[in-house]
Amino acid sequence: MTAPPDDCLARNEWICGAYLSSRRHILWDAVVQHLQLTAVAVLVALVIALPLALAARRWRWAPGPVLGLTTVLYTVPSLAMFSLLLPVYGLSASLVVAGLVLYSLTLLVRNILAGLRAVPEETRQAARGMGYGPVRLLVAVELPLALPAAMAGLRIATVSAVSLVTIGAIVGYGGLGNLIYSGMNTYFKAQVLTASVLCVVIAVVADLLLLLAQRLLTPWTRRQS
Repeated sequence: MTAPPDDCLARNEWICGAYLSSRRHILWDAVVQHLQLTAVAVLVALVIALPLALAARRWRWAPGPVLGLTTVLYTVPSLAMFSLLLPVYGLSASLVVAGLVLYSLTLLVRNILAGLRAVPEETRQAARGMGYGPVRLLVAVELPLALPAAMAGLRIATVSAVSLVTIGAIVGYGGLGNLIYSGMNTYFKAQVLTASVLCVVIAVVADLLLLLAQRLLTPWTRRQS
């Protein structure tokens, strides 16, 4: 018995509008989980990366160990990373978030540190001459000037996290990766293509939003260009 000519699901086509209409709730839940895992992981990584970058800038001995450790973590294959974290977090969303945090650290720490090092020393001296203490100097002068480099690292880390979330499908917390994984196992073309395209869309939109935020937060860079 042949499939009806208008039934793209039965024909298992790559592009199928019926899949979008009949599975929209499944797609929505997968997108929400994907966004949640990505956002939590990147935010936690940012909270950890900032003090690490500050420590690496503050003490002469710190850059080597900090950058070396984060680089080593970045080179660990994703499946191996999840396996190493499994005894600690079990089969949970925390396992995926922890892995993404470790992968994001090297990108964030390097870029934040590069931005802090790029702040001209005469700017620091001028701020100190105006009575700025260490904390005020950091918050009002150094971090704003380091923001372009830090945002560049944040954009790369976010796009990488969007991609790496899909690996979480091996433990059932992969967002759109769950659909890609199950679609590949059943050779469900429309599901694989739709979930893959949505991953790309999320990455592109996230990158554009962060770029817009960077331009709004650093108006002096627009004047210079």
